[in-house]
Amino acid sequence: MGTFSALERHAAFEKMEGEQFDLLVIGGGITGAGIALDAVTRGLKVALVEMQDFASGTSSRSTKLVHGGLRYLKQFEIKEVAELGKERAIVYENGPHVTTPEWMLLPFHKGGTFGKLSTSFGLRVYDFLAGVKKQERRTMLSLEDTIRKVPIVKKDGLLGGGVYVEYRTDDARLTMEVIKTAVENGAVITNYAKADQFIYNDSKQVVGAEIKDMLTDMSVSVRATKVVNATGPWVDDVREVDGSKSEKHLILSKGVHLVFDQSAFPLQQAVYFDTPDKRMVFAIPRDGKTYVGTTDTFYDASRATIKITTEDRSYIMGAIRYMFPDLQITEKDIESGWAGIRPLIHEDGKNPSEISRKDEIWESHTGLITIAGGKLTGYRKMAETVVGMVVEKLGATGNRQIGPCKTKHFPISGGDVGGSAKLQQFLYAKNKQAQRLGLDEQQGLKLVKMYGSNSDAVFTYLENNDTPLPRVLYAQMMYAIHHEMAVKPTDFFIRRTGALLFDIATVMEWKEQVMAEMAKIFGWSEEQQVRYADELQQEIECATTAVEL
Repeated sequence: MGTFSALERHAAFEKMEGEQFDLLVIGGGITGAGIALDAVTRGLKVALVEMQDFASGTSSRSTKLVHGGLRYLKQFEIKEVAELGKERAIVYENGPHVTTPEWMLLPFHKGGTFGKLSTSFGLRVYDFLAGVKKQERRTMLSLEDTIRKVPIVKKDGLLGGGVYVEYRTDDARLTMEVIKTAVENGAVITNYAKADQFIYNDSKQVVGAEIKDMLTDMSVSVRATKVVNATGPWVDDVREVDGSKSEKHLILSKGVHLVFDQSAFPLQQAVYFDTPDKRMVFAIPRDGKTYVGTTDTFYDASRATIKITTEDRSYIMGAIRYMFPDLQITEKDIESGWAGIRPLIHEDGKNPSEISRKDEIWESHTGLITIAGGKLTGYRKMAETVVGMVVEKLGATGNRQIGPCKTKHFPISGGDVGGSAKLQQFLYAKNKQAQRLGLDEQQGLKLVKMYGSNSDAVFTYLENNDTPLPRVLYAQMMYAIHHEMAVKPTDFFIRRTGALLFDIATVMEWKEQVMAEMAKIFGWSEEQQVRYADELQQEIECATTAVEL
């Protein structure tokens, strides 16, 4: 079992430089994480590098749904719907602590995109294609029942609604759990490690990369028989380094979400609704908040810092007022928000909403394998396909025999709770344990739901807290540093806890104390403290931009 402490990053670099790997994965989002896990559990020697923090790109800024792609039914992408529907059930069973069934209401209005018959038929076909469990199949609602479910929904022209199941997740934590599982099975992985240039053999085939530690400027040579480019919005940049960018290329689409407190946006039932321009938007309750999104517009600005614009905010606020006209909500009620980019494969003449989310795999003349496009839901299946291709290539070069894909029934880190059927029993027992340690019921449930079967490791940090930090926040911080390679306060507040998005008040109250404690643990210089504080402040400003516009 590998260690995954931020204090041991140097050991990962040493191991990378000292070994010959079967596979080097570039990119630590959900796609790269899935590939690393699939490969290492088949028996390959695997290394993975991420130039920023894990899940710092698209994989922490999605709509946070592992869903079956109902929207693709409108585009007649039948195979996509069937595959994604089946994959979401696998993702749920392998990590039920980080993925939760979410009943979604699809209201239909006179003159809207969906009518009663088309909604009923569409959801029935969706249930069939996606292999939905009997207890989770769609239900059609009368006008009265729809209003009872969502009293604030637009009543003018309302005809009724359909209810079906999606799965809500924490995308960044899902990525982290997959990465930790890969490490537990022997993969060597580190963040803030950039592939600066490739290493080629005499036949001009890629056989590794020069990796730069972005925190120390140290570089190491990592050698691998095969290299996979899974860098999401950056795949074309990596292909350019390889000299293999071709006519097939990415186009980026920007998606924005806004977060409100439930006191301002009292929503207890998730809603998927159409807007005046016929696009579809989600409004989803989560931990006392409601978040709404997403926009879908072409994007060609900075990928490192993606900001919410006045137009983004106006679009979402307009959608809210259109579907929830009785809601007395203003821009001042926005607590936070996030903007992310989706890497889509360019299709001439299509707008972002029309472009397929399907994935494609390209292999360059140098042997570099690139995976582009795809969705969060399909990460495991994409990984199976990519690693299958890698294994075939390794076999052709006379390497040892490798086993078949094992991830279909393979609990991810934190997911060893006995499957979804035993999740509630597990949560109850662990919450009682948390209460015996002095937490109240709400605090205990929050920790247990977030960390699943890793809760015991988090609980160990509840004791011996001699800092000003609250016990739960301290335990989360220590676990993030020692078990999840959290290097900076931004890693902790955004991708290990999601607090910057859904609990910004806690971030504002405790950011200085968290900074001080992390500075002690890592021995940061004054200059490092200032730099990391500035980075956190920039992220806070990005998250609250929609309030200030």
